[in-house]
Amino acid sequence: MFIDTHAHPLHRLFTESPALPLAEYLSEAQAAGVTQVLGVACRRAEWAPMLAAAATHPNLRVIAGVHPHNADEAASTEELTALASNPLVVGVGETGFDFYYEDLPSAAVQEASFRRHIEVALTHDLPVVIHTRSAEAETIKVLRDYPQLRFVLHCFSGSAWLADEALVLGGTLSFSGMLTFGKKSAELCRIAQHAPRSRVLLETDAPYLAPSPQRGQRNASALLPHTAAVLAQLWQCGTEDVAAITTANALRLFTRLA
Repeated sequence: MFIDTHAHPLHRLFTESPALPLAEYLSEAQAAGVTQVLGVACRRAEWAPMLAAAATHPNLRVIAGVHPHNADEAASTEELTALASNPLVVGVGETGFDFYYEDLPSAAVQEASFRRHIEVALTHDLPVVIHTRSAEAETIKVLRDYPQLRFVLHCFSGSAWLADEALVLGGTLSFSGMLTFGKKSAELCRIAQHAPRSRVLLETDAPYLAPSPQRGQRNASALLPHTAAVLAQLWQCGTEDVAAITTANALRLFTRLA
């Protein structure tokens, strides 16, 4: 079995033709061997719908917080604490830094939000799911202040330096469909190949980043095995071994799944 450790199954793209309602989305995932989906609610408006969905679907659990793109929503410690206290919530985030676009919240606002998420996660013994783009040094600088933190760099697409620094700090790397993008993903494949197998997760980040051969189409959790097959080639093992290893890693990190 696989665990899709990061997806957005309630995204508006799943309402567009052909629509993919949540029950069907999860059923297709199950048929593909993806027995658990971690649904990310990273805006305030997404929290209640995702929690309500998880309450009726045992194979859906929640990662909740505020994305750095929306850090100026300024989720309070009290709001994040309420989320972290909900047993359906298995992780805090996605949070972190994104300096790729010019019109995003300031570095100071993003950092304050990032640290607030971390502090709540530590209080509730939950992992933090981190988004980092064009902000590698800034991300590591913050993480060094929290040596006890359990965290994952989601949809990893960074440098070997970022991977090494995150691993030294006890972090986990999560790989998406980008691993299947051929020559464009050569460096990413090298990082995945040499990362400690106990520190690797798989995700889709659906509806984004569909793996080859569906690249450019709407992604879904059912497509996760395509990424797993590439990882199996890199590790020179069977896809079933990748499933067993990454599932064990996910259960170890997201302890509320156990």
